[in-house]
Amino acid sequence: MKLHTFKIGGIHPAENKIAAGKPIENIPLPEEVVLPVSQHIGAPAKPVVKKGDKVKRGDRVAEAGGFVSAHIHTPISGTVVKVDVARTPQGMPVEAIYIKSDEADREADAAAMADKSPKRSDAEIAALESKQIIDLIKEAGIVGLGGATFPAHVKLSPPPGSKAEVVIINAAECEPCLSCDDMLMRENAAEIAKGVALLVKAAGVDRGIIAIENNKPEAIAAMTAAVATHPGLEVMPMMVKYPQGGEKQLIEAVIGKEVPSGGLPIATGAIVQNVATAYAVYRAVYHNEPILDRVLTLHDGTTGRNLRVPLGTMLSTLVEPGVTYEKIILGGPMMGRTASTLQTPMIKGTSGILLDPNYAHRRPAEPCIRCGKCVDACPMGLEPFLISTLSRLKEWDEAENEKIANCIECGSCSYVCPASRPLVDYIRVGKGKVMAAMRARAAAAKK
Repeated sequence: MKLHTFKIGGIHPAENKIAAGKPIENIPLPEEVVLPVSQHIGAPAKPVVKKGDKVKRGDRVAEAGGFVSAHIHTPISGTVVKVDVARTPQGMPVEAIYIKSDEADREADAAAMADKSPKRSDAEIAALESKQIIDLIKEAGIVGLGGATFPAHVKLSPPPGSKAEVVIINAAECEPCLSCDDMLMRENAAEIAKGVALLVKAAGVDRGIIAIENNKPEAIAAMTAAVATHPGLEVMPMMVKYPQGGEKQLIEAVIGKEVPSGGLPIATGAIVQNVATAYAVYRAVYHNEPILDRVLTLHDGTTGRNLRVPLGTMLSTLVEPGVTYEKIILGGPMMGRTASTLQTPMIKGTSGILLDPNYAHRRPAEPCIRCGKCVDACPMGLEPFLISTLSRLKEWDEAENEKIANCIECGSCSYVCPASRPLVDYIRVGKGKVMAAMRARAAAAKK
C-alpha cells in the first residue's frame, strides 16, 4: 500500500499516544460556564446578551463580529451572571460571558440531551443547496477544530476567481500525545462520513479525501467502511511523519500541489477541514446543534484520557485538585502553547492538555554549531538558523526577504537542534513583526 507524504523536511518525534484506544468520556455539563468571545481567528464575537438574561442550551450568546469571525453559543441553560473579563491560558484579559444554571435548568438540559433523534430528515438534507449548508455551518459557529480555529464557512466561500476541486479532511493527528481525532473516528465514523459529504456538497466539488496517518489502523478501517456508501469519498493512508497535518504539507501529500508562497490553499483547488470539524458539521445539519463541546486529550505522562468537554468548562475541573504541575501545555508538545494556569475556560481550539513532566524542561541553549539539521527538518524549505538570528537581532526587513512569513511554526527545527537553541521562539516573534508590517503596507496601499 502506497503511503503519501510531503517531500521537503519533516521529522518523526516519539508519538507517546498513551490515550490511544481510550474511549471518549463525556464530561457532565458544569453548573457555570465562562465563554470568551474570542475563540477563533478573526474578529471577536459581539455579546448579544446582558446580565440577568435567561438563556437556553444552544442559544447564541455572541454573534460574529465580521465575515472572518464566528458565533458563540451556550452549552447550558441558565442566567447570564455578567459580561466581564476572563483570562486566557497565558493570562491575557479577554471579554467573556458568564452563565450559571440552577436545578431546573439542568433538568431541562438533561431532557434536551436525551433526545438523540435527528432534527432533519434525509430527504430534507438531500434537498439542501450549497449555500444553505454553508449558512447552517455559519449559524452553528463552527471553526477549524485542529487548533487553527479558522471559521469553517469562510473556507467554504473562496474569493472570486478561485475554484475548489477537492475537500481534504485533515485526520493526520501528527502531534505527539494527542489521540482525540483518532478516537472520534473510531467511535463516530458514520457521522463523520456524513459530515464530509456535506462539506463536499457545500464546496461544490465531487471529491472528498480523508487523510489519516498509518499509525491509526482502527480509524482507517472504521472510516473506510463508513465512506463506502458515499460516492466520491475516499480514505487515504498517510506516512507517519510530522508535520503531516500542516495544511500546506497535507495538500502537497494528498494531491501533489504546492501552495504558492504568500498564497491561499484554495490556489491549489483544495479546501482543508479538520475531521472534528466534519463531525461538528454533521451535528449542525442533522441535529441543528451548534458547536457546544469538543473532544480533547488529557495527558499527564502516566495516564491519558479522551474527554468530550462542554465549552466554557474550567480546565482546572478536569484534573486532580491540589496537584501542582511543572508545566502546562495546551495542545500537543510540538505546536501547543504553554499556559500559566488551568483556571481558564475550555474553548473551541483546545485539543489537548499536556501535563507530562517529560515535556516540562529544555536543555540550556548552546552556540549554533552550523550542522544544518534545522534546514533539513524544515518542511517549508527555510533556513531556521538564519531567520531566527535575524529575528533575534531585530533585522525585520532581512527576515522578510528570507521568507520568515512562510514559517508554519511547527517546531521541527527546535526539536532537531543539537544545541537546543530556541529557534521557533525567535522566529515566531519575528514573524509577528514582519506580518504586522506587511499588513500595514497593504492597508496603506489601499488608501
